[in-house]
Amino acid sequence: MQGIEFGVFDHLDYGGGDLGELYRTRLALIEVYDAAGFRAYHQAEHHGTDLGAAPSPALFLAAAAQRSRRLRLGAMVFCLPLYHPVRLLEEVCMLDQISDGRLELGVGRGISPIEGDFFDVDASEAPAMYREALELILAGLTADELDFKGDYYRVEGMPMVLTPRQRPHPPLWLGIGLPDSAVWPAENAINVISNQTVDRVRAIADRYRQVWAERGGDAAALPLIGMTRHLVIAEDRDEALALARRAYLPWRAAFYRLWDRHGMSPVGISFPESIDELFETGQAIAGTPGEVADEIAGQIADSGINYFLCRFAFGDMSLAEARRSVDLFASIMPALKAGEGT
Repeated sequence: MQGIEFGVFDHLDYGGGDLGELYRTRLALIEVYDAAGFRAYHQAEHHGTDLGAAPSPALFLAAAAQRSRRLRLGAMVFCLPLYHPVRLLEEVCMLDQISDGRLELGVGRGISPIEGDFFDVDASEAPAMYREALELILAGLTADELDFKGDYYRVEGMPMVLTPRQRPHPPLWLGIGLPDSAVWPAENAINVISNQTVDRVRAIADRYRQVWAERGGDAAALPLIGMTRHLVIAEDRDEALALARRAYLPWRAAFYRLWDRHGMSPVGISFPESIDELFETGQAIAGTPGEVADEIAGQIADSGINYFLCRFAFGDMSLAEARRSVDLFASIMPALKAGEGT
């Protein structure tokens, strides 16, 4: 029987102020996550928006690799149509070597056509570009010499001087929101993450396990099926709720700012004006350590996941406020891993 793992998801959103201090704060939290025993840190990629102040995940993750020793590190996701895949292929090799084989390779086409426009990427072509770029990258990670001929990218006789430390390649990740989107990942042993409600995540997890079993996959070797939640913990419930409500507002404003500027709505995802609505759906959790432990244990059981990702730092939250949640979560994590509540 598989146990539960815990990780961290981070948009690295920017609420104004000193940008350098934001990076210093997040890197300080990397050290805290590492010491607390989280499995991995997953960082989003965004461009031209304060939702994501690390538009080059590779650059931030290279710094994070020097501030940690055990914590695995990855983009969630590298937006493949925004890169020439040869450049990203070489950076993936570098990151896996720099981190001593701790890279997690999240890939996708990118959720925002607005951000794609900044790179002159036609949204109608992005899915095909993504698939072809991924094919090239995976080929290059296992080749001595790369030859590739596609509709968008062509490479001939490129010596693969750089190689990843993990063979055949770092673990792959996809973000998904529908049960049928779990089929291809399950067929190819790819880890997945979702931000849906518990019942929708359950449908995804069940579909993934169904396909995995039909293809003869070992239940003990099931890839990670993850779910993300905004998470705030304090010794006093009212204090946790107040902090979550305050920090959520600038985070949500950052999430919508670029969409609002262009008179568009986010594709396939939305967030309510108040975090209280997310409390009701279970997509955000705030309270005392005992309350949070009970809620998480219930969601793990009901959703069928084996990987729970926490969003500890968001909005205008200070380093001290985020660290308090991490430290208190570390006190309940052993019991949660053992399948216990409070």
